[in-house]
Amino acid sequence: MIFMQTHSDYSNWFIRFKKSEEYKIFAEHPVAYFCAEYALDSSLPIYAGGLGVLAGDFVRETAQQKFPLVAVGLFYKKAQSTLSSEDEKKKKNIQPMLDKDNREIIVSLPIEDRIVSIKAWRWSEGSTSVYLLDADVPENDPRDRTLTHSLYDENRDVRLKQEIILGIGGFRLLARLGYHASVYHLNEGHSAFLALELVRHEMEHQRVGFDEACGYAKKHILFTNHTLVPEGQEQFASERIVLFMAKYAEEMGIKGEDIAQLGTLANNPNVFSMTNLSFRLSTKTSAVSKFHAEKAKDVWPEHPMESITNGIFVKRWEKTGGWIKTSLYRSHLKNKKKLLALVKKYEMIDWKDTDLILVWARRMVEYKRPLLLLEDTDRLLKIIKNSPVPVRLVFSGPTGEQENIFVVKVKQIIEEKLKNIAVFVPNYSTEIAEILTAGADVWLNTPIPGTEACGTSGMKAGVNGVPSLSTKDGWVHEVDAMHIGWVAESSTREEIFSLLEKNIIPLYCDHLKKVSGSAWAEKMKTVRNMILGDFSTSRVLREYIEKLYIPVMRQKHTHRVD
Repeated sequence: MIFMQTHSDYSNWFIRFKKSEEYKIFAEHPVAYFCAEYALDSSLPIYAGGLGVLAGDFVRETAQQKFPLVAVGLFYKKAQSTLSSEDEKKKKNIQPMLDKDNREIIVSLPIEDRIVSIKAWRWSEGSTSVYLLDADVPENDPRDRTLTHSLYDENRDVRLKQEIILGIGGFRLLARLGYHASVYHLNEGHSAFLALELVRHEMEHQRVGFDEACGYAKKHILFTNHTLVPEGQEQFASERIVLFMAKYAEEMGIKGEDIAQLGTLANNPNVFSMTNLSFRLSTKTSAVSKFHAEKAKDVWPEHPMESITNGIFVKRWEKTGGWIKTSLYRSHLKNKKKLLALVKKYEMIDWKDTDLILVWARRMVEYKRPLLLLEDTDRLLKIIKNSPVPVRLVFSGPTGEQENIFVVKVKQIIEEKLKNIAVFVPNYSTEIAEILTAGADVWLNTPIPGTEACGTSGMKAGVNGVPSLSTKDGWVHEVDAMHIGWVAESSTREEIFSLLEKNIIPLYCDHLKKVSGSAWAEKMKTVRNMILGDFSTSRVLREYIEKLYIPVMRQKHTHRVD
């Protein structure tokens, strides 16, 4: 079996790249990476799901490779108030941004009829910085001080103002700090308003009108789309765009309607789409898996996408340390015992480390189908009853003040029909994810094909030698089933049950008899090697540099704007 790359291959590539002329330009004019959420560490809960985890992994990779990149996000104040005293103590690498006189650095921008001031916090690792914007500034109107309190605020007006702050405020902060980026990378469309500030910059420095400046600005912007699901496409009423951006438009010498038109839907001018704005003001767009790029053609045929499949930051997710001296499976047992301890903490259940443990853990939303196996408990219980080895299930998802309908339903089914067989672990976080992905025997992944743009949880499990039982969606669509574990080609519940009953349980039982040299142990090595070779953020960063960053940077440096 031959895999594309090894860790040393990537290391050697980055060593060579740092000697190139392109690297020198990036060192002087770094990539500016904008995202609405980042999973940086447990003491900074400013993420909701896969988008934030991916962004957190990516900036860590740029730090490890010393690639010149600066990132911008929002500092969700309400999330900070939920931290335990222990988490607060861990928060060492987050500091307020101060000027040379030890005063907070403040930038301002117009929203509606008011000027909103923004301060910033800096998270850093190595040479990489993430600047987090915070509207809780004394001079702000009390209504504006809470604008950045909640991640993805349910109030649509607040959400829109957050995205104005992220894009325009983020651009202004970088300018205030002296950054002149070669590339502006929109990681999803939440930050697309930064394009307007770049348009404004071009109007002033190139002395051109609005339309021509839009053409200049888009040469420096690339957009990565992360979802085809309509709920993930951020939309607002066009009239709210006109209202909230009126003062800003006036400063540019245009009308609010001019801004609104950049993002309106072709079939509904009353709706403004951040995705449309991102497409219209970017020179390149990318998808996060090959299957995602194929499906995107049906949704946005006029916007072809580069395909760069997501990956994981191996150093963060791999928990197998030193297994070569013993065996991968024995290393896995240590991780499995941590999972069993977590289960006992929440449910006071003692499972054995020889039990076959299947884990489903991620955001609980409809297209990910958290209820797929639970909606036929009779069939599930029959399989479990006939299994020579105990089969256990662990479910986990984010929980908060108000649990969503899927969390409630999963907990109800477990309580009523699967007591002691299945458990629900609350408060899903990166810390819990690290335990579950490393300790599971089989990772469950059940999205409706064509809805999960990539999905990386199976990669995190795989790097620890944990095979997946998955539908054929996202990144799974581009790998051989035997390399990942088991793939339900039809994506039906019945096929998943059949694979569990006829393939997974017998293979695991055989493994318990042999342990060393078993087919199960070989499968663990296979999936781990595949992830290390093909699905790390080292590969992702290299592809971004080669396919996107360098081509966009070259466009800028044929026409300098700073």
